[in-house]
Amino acid sequence: MDLFEQKFRLAMASKVALLNRITHYIVNRKGKQMRPMFVFLVAKMVSNGDVKDRTYRGASVIELIHTATLLHDDVVDDSNKRRGFFSINALWKNKIAILIGDYLLSKGLLLSIDNEDFDLLKIISVAVKEMSEGELLQIEKARRLDITEDVYYEIIRQKTATLIAACCSLGAASVKPDSPEVETMRKFGELIGMAFQIKDDLFDYGTKSIGKPVGIDIKEQKMTLPLIHVLNIVSKKEKKWLINSIKNHNKDKKRVSEVIAFVKDNGGLEYAVTKMKNFQTEALQILQQFPDSEYRSSLELMVNYVIERKK
Repeated sequence: MDLFEQKFRLAMASKVALLNRITHYIVNRKGKQMRPMFVFLVAKMVSNGDVKDRTYRGASVIELIHTATLLHDDVVDDSNKRRGFFSINALWKNKIAILIGDYLLSKGLLLSIDNEDFDLLKIISVAVKEMSEGELLQIEKARRLDITEDVYYEIIRQKTATLIAACCSLGAASVKPDSPEVETMRKFGELIGMAFQIKDDLFDYGTKSIGKPVGIDIKEQKMTLPLIHVLNIVSKKEKKWLINSIKNHNKDKKRVSEVIAFVKDNGGLEYAVTKMKNFQTEALQILQQFPDSEYRSSLELMVNYVIERKK
């Protein structure tokens, strides 16, 4: 990871001082770096510890493009904070945040093209396309509040799971191009991504703040799994009250608290936890296909971390 960070800084470098100042700010406030970790651990697991320059480039491209999408997301969501720090748009305004995002995106594309990593570029490009489609599908459905569980899974598969799937398939492709492991690890990453997003949904019903405020999904009319499940099992009258609360009273703190309590009382959280654990079990089963190694053990730890994390 230390070597990756050096290569990642180099991949961001520019002749424009303002750009370097902002990218320096971004790198110094990095998050958990789960995505590059997935790239390296998968690469090492499928190749028995053999990591190539291609693996470092692939991890850098993923992180460049992921960072670009976060900058754009903060502008779209009008968000002033990212991981507890001021967002780029809060410090340097929207125009600069969008331009930096565009710059990082093109740097990522060029890093792949200059080294002829076209197979890795395809994996990443498919992920970005799907992430955009997932966000737009969520916006389209949020207006009507009629999301079925299947549509919800499709939204989170595209919005969240597709990027973790890309990290894992890219890790395999970087050391074993065109091998069956590329698809196997894509599926593995997708399952983790699904579990990761359901865990995020559950945080909305927490009792203390964990980086995102409790009830924020309800305030933003986002349909999460606990809520979808409860809407499907309650009476028509209760369903009407829930939908009315979310559509017309989502800024009312007392009403949001009542919705949270109602979802909890009707088994919404237990249902979501069960589904999340099913995805976790499937992901762990895929890892059992590989020989026991420190890399496999680390990936198992990461799968369990996704489920047990507190923020």
